[in-house]
Amino acid sequence: MPPRSPLPQRHGLDAAWVRTPDPDRSRPDPWPTMGAWLHERLSEFVDVTGFLARGRFVSETGIPVVGSAPYLPCTFVWFHRDRPDETVVPGQIPVIHHDERIVVVDKPPFLSTIPRGRHVLQSVVVRLRAELGLPELSPLHRLDRVTSGILLLATERRWRGAYQSMFQRGEVGKTYRALAPFRPRLDFPVTVRNHLIKPRGQWQAEVVADAPVNAVSLIEIDEVLDDTAVYRLTPQTGRTHQLRMHMLGLGIPILGDPLYPVVEEVALDDFARPLQLLASEVRFTDPVDGRPRRFESVRRLPLRGEISVPPA
Repeated sequence: MPPRSPLPQRHGLDAAWVRTPDPDRSRPDPWPTMGAWLHERLSEFVDVTGFLARGRFVSETGIPVVGSAPYLPCTFVWFHRDRPDETVVPGQIPVIHHDERIVVVDKPPFLSTIPRGRHVLQSVVVRLRAELGLPELSPLHRLDRVTSGILLLATERRWRGAYQSMFQRGEVGKTYRALAPFRPRLDFPVTVRNHLIKPRGQWQAEVVADAPVNAVSLIEIDEVLDDTAVYRLTPQTGRTHQLRMHMLGLGIPILGDPLYPVVEEVALDDFARPLQLLASEVRFTDPVDGRPRRFESVRRLPLRGEISVPPA
């Protein structure tokens, strides 16, 4: 692990770092200068010449790295990447609860939980670190980018372990609600049990027949609305896309789903048709003080779409 970064967060993001390799007796002088090493290591990703000229690479002490300086092994270098413009995801992030240890928010659709890929500044973590002044804010679990509802985050690193362990041990009760077609021939409640996998690099999850059960969901009807219904979903496990796959398997795919039953091409600035899946309630016993906790979303189905807005 690197020592503490000499650079403050920028737009709610920690500085990136790289480290020169350990000494190698078979190659005593692999690079003549730090600039040569940085060019070989990072030129594919950043403008190394420009970064050096503007002092954007810094050492452990915060002093800008000089490109002509002699190469040193076992040396950390920090820098902030340039971020491309991102389309602003519409909607606020309502804070349901905020205390010393946790923050509970009601995540809007289309907003990533964590900075990832093409969704960096437009993520819950990055936006709330800046809005709440909590540089160590981190999620305790995740919601898909297109899923809305209750999301828990730790205010500081020291609280993260206790609460994440609670999720890992399955000690958190979760209730979701989904809007999907109504099929009178189906009897509810029903418990769906199967084996799901999500192959790396593939958009959709798959059911593996005759494999041990690893995904279990209780599905009930809350309210019938003509040809659609609001379903109450209680997952007993947490496989990727579990609820979406289980609803699809019953022949009632969740409305607005861009992946199931077929993958749809949706532009990153298209917020018109949100997935009608809501993480509506979370329940647990606080692992620090033993108090019962229950948080409920203020959102209701159907979730409404939004128009796109210009980049920030």
